[in-house]
Amino acid sequence: MRTTNDETSDETDDETKVEYAPETGPRLQWAQLAPDVYKAMIRLDTAARQGLDPTLYELVKIRASQINHCALCIDMHTKDALAAGERVERIIQLSAWEESRHFYTEKELAALELTEAVTVLTDGFVPDEVYERAAQHFEEAELAQLISAIAVINAWNRFGVTARMTPGHHQPGAHT
Repeated sequence: MRTTNDETSDETDDETKVEYAPETGPRLQWAQLAPDVYKAMIRLDTAARQGLDPTLYELVKIRASQINHCALCIDMHTKDALAAGERVERIIQLSAWEESRHFYTEKELAALELTEAVTVLTDGFVPDEVYERAAQHFEEAELAQLISAIAVINAWNRFGVTARMTPGHHQPGAHT
């Protein structure tokens, strides 16, 4: 079993070695180079999560991060969701939530649909029917917080993807 992130091989129970690709570091340490922006993002993230169910919040973060291919955020928020008690099955099915609707509540489904619409603005807008479904499950203030949370994770994703932040090192509770 791999014991550190620096190892490049792994021994399995049958003593067979597995060679993993080498870990590459980030191309830019943006948080250290733009500390005021990083601190502002932390404050924005804290404000956006207010009043939202923590499980729903993590599901939204994971789903947006999957869409944006942000490996760091997928790693971080999957670990945080598991540490908060989220079920492995629901996280595994998240990338195919439309085909796995029975794993989620109607409210969570509305949030996931809104997350996809806000994250992928291919038509330049969030469709009315998507917004209306979300509005049926969230009071206005909570809906405003949800939209804020979706916008914030998308911003984090853009930093993570652009700087090629390295996944695998997050410890749950480290960024609360």
